Amino acid sequence: MSTSSTVDRAFEAALYDTGETALDTGASLLASDPAADAELARRGEELVAAAWRRGWQPADVVRIVRRELDDTHVRLVAELIRAQRAHDGPRGRRWSAQLAELPTDAAPRTDRFSHATAVLALYRLLLRLPALEALDALDALDESSGKPRAESRMLTRIRALLAKAEATGFPEEAEALSAKAQELMARHSVDEALLAAGAPSPETPGACRIGVEPPYEQAKAVLLDAVATANHCRAVWNEPLGFSTVVGFETDLEAVELLYTSLLVQATTAMTKAEAAQRAGGRKRTKTFRQSFLAAYAHRIGNRLATAAETQVTDDLLPVLASREVAVTGRLDRMFPETTTTRLRGVRDAAGWTEGAQAADRAQMRQRPPLR
Repeated sequence: MSTSSTVDRAFEAALYDTGETALDTGASLLASDPAADAELARRGEELVAAAWRRGWQPADVVRIVRRELDDTHVRLVAELIRAQRAHDGPRGRRWSAQLAELPTDAAPRTDRFSHATAVLALYRLLLRLPALEALDALDALDESSGKPRAESRMLTRIRALLAKAEATGFPEEAEALSAKAQELMARHSVDEALLAAGAPSPETPGACRIGVEPPYEQAKAVLLDAVATANHCRAVWNEPLGFSTVVGFETDLEAVELLYTSLLVQATTAMTKAEAAQRAGGRKRTKTFRQSFLAAYAHRIGNRLATAAETQVTDDLLPVLASREVAVTGRLDRMFPETTTTRLRGVRDAAGWTEGAQAADRAQMRQRPPLR
């Protein structure tokens, strides 16, 4: 029997059948034929390549595997993605960053049957991945050279501010640093818009996906939406697959990724401290407290980010920003011709809402003179 035939029979038994013994049947076939291992790995690389054609990116695949399976499968898919990389052309800075963040530990090798079972469970998931909205194949590339664009000094400074905000143990200092970072982001976005208006370039709005992980993913999605809106982007949440797609110009997308991650870290830290104080007072409703805390935090932070962004805009800049907003909206509508709204659930804990709002209120958004 050929190795290809062994793999075909295993796939027919395990990937296209949902019976309780399907995986066991397929794994038994593979475990009994070591010569099929190379063909099995090649088929896995093909499944990864098919996921790329359906709009998935490395971080998306790792996210869904981690969500649906376990750490062994995450390591297996990371190995497949790295192997498939040799067959891919250049895909841009964001794609390269996702590859660099793949787990590097090899999947533990157990007995052949257990290993084959894990591989088939992973392949079954990859085979059934739905098509996603296509993102740019080449993101953040310099138009003249085709090479990844270097990060600006402003973004380096913003990244340093957010790192300090995450590291400090003082909420007021963290929120002040975040406020300064958003102020710089708003200034950077306007500067980029002015440059584009003065020297038109082929740059068009792009898109990226940012994970919105459980628990309390609704409130996290609201926070990401607030950050995106304040930075001239638009976000669409995909609840079943655990991410939001953010549409905007590249420098604004970078700002959204930076600020959302930092604010989420800070919100979690503040929430943990507030929850501990509540428990010390005899409260036990942890889940509703956290959901309400994050919802209030997201709501208030959204208002303050919007105010910070507005301080950067003068009347003469409105046409420039308006044209970019039209471009972003057009890209969003093409990617998502149909969207729905959802109501935030589980926000019924008054103490959680109060604590979350107070945590956000401590962020003093220091104003600066409008740009001219």
